Amino acid sequence: MDAREKLRAYLEQRRELGESELVLDALDVDAVMALLGARAGAASSGAAPGAPTVRVAPPPDAAGAAAGDGPAPRPDFFPVRAPRPPQPAEAVDWRAALEEETPRAEAPRGARPAPPSVVPPAPVAPATPAPAARREETPVAKVAAKANEGTASAGDRTGALRIVGLEVSEGLRVDRPPLGLLGEAAEWPDLHAIAAAVQGCTRCPLYATATHGVPGEGNATADVMVVGEAPGEQEDLQGRPFVGPAGQLLTKILGSIGLERDAVFIANVLKHRPPGNRNPAPEEVRACSPYLQAQVDLVRPKLILAFGTFAAQTLLNTRIAIGKLRQQVHWYQGIPLVATYHPAALLRNEAWKRPTWEDVKLARRVLDATVRTPS
Repeated sequence: MDAREKLRAYLEQRRELGESELVLDALDVDAVMALLGARAGAASSGAAPGAPTVRVAPPPDAAGAAAGDGPAPRPDFFPVRAPRPPQPAEAVDWRAALEEETPRAEAPRGARPAPPSVVPPAPVAPATPAPAARREETPVAKVAAKANEGTASAGDRTGALRIVGLEVSEGLRVDRPPLGLLGEAAEWPDLHAIAAAVQGCTRCPLYATATHGVPGEGNATADVMVVGEAPGEQEDLQGRPFVGPAGQLLTKILGSIGLERDAVFIANVLKHRPPGNRNPAPEEVRACSPYLQAQVDLVRPKLILAFGTFAAQTLLNTRIAIGKLRQQVHWYQGIPLVATYHPAALLRNEAWKRPTWEDVKLARRVLDATVRTPS
């Protein structure tokens, strides 16, 4: 199989993952033409019909100028690469060149096989330390109290949200929670009550293998609510969301658009870690959904940032790939929602950092243009 056929196969793979555009970060036009086995400036006809467009991304400083909003500074979550030395066209192999520029792409977190069946929790012998005993080892109660600081009354944050003076690409609308159980979500009067309920939750088997519940934390009157997938290893140990390597990257991403981590509210779809960080099962999502729904109702943010395929698909009740959900403004129960790649995916594939930068810039513009009208 020659280089052209290999590139065709690669583009077909990206299309199956829902992407309509492939960004070759830091490659110039001549390098791309060399990868295609053509002369610079010559027309290329080797791409498969319907395959994703191969686009050479401009330098980060040029992206903002091209959009008409002045030079865009490179956020510090972008990698800094040394210039790649020029190579003769005949010596360039497209796969080697792509792997040199970025790690090999992995499927988004939401692209998963059929969900496994849920095994009923095994009874815990009296001699086995109860999860509650282990939870006392970390300051989960302190985290819950912090999350509840400054909780506004419902009347302070009611009213319709609308975007003023900004033209956006409209996406999906979800008027009712697709998986939430409203009766249960109404049981908790504040975020502290939700955090306490999560710590004692036995609604699905995940509690039996988790060290701590991870209810969420942050500003209870935040304008921005960040929603991820599920706790990872470090989150499970500390009882806090986004504290591992992906969490450190999330903090940088938020900072790139002028948001401090403490100024937003951060939560996950699941409140307990799935064993081995596997993808959540539908039954687990249904069990956890009242907690997330209640958090949205209490915080009532001006914007939801959904990080990752799983979070976006769960909130929007869709199976559309994240590549097609991004760069649009969706509406979740009257709240603007912007979806982008999960920080953990960016650690595996740096090629998604530039699209994520574009997505969070859109989120910043939407946040600045969103106003709350009195009800």
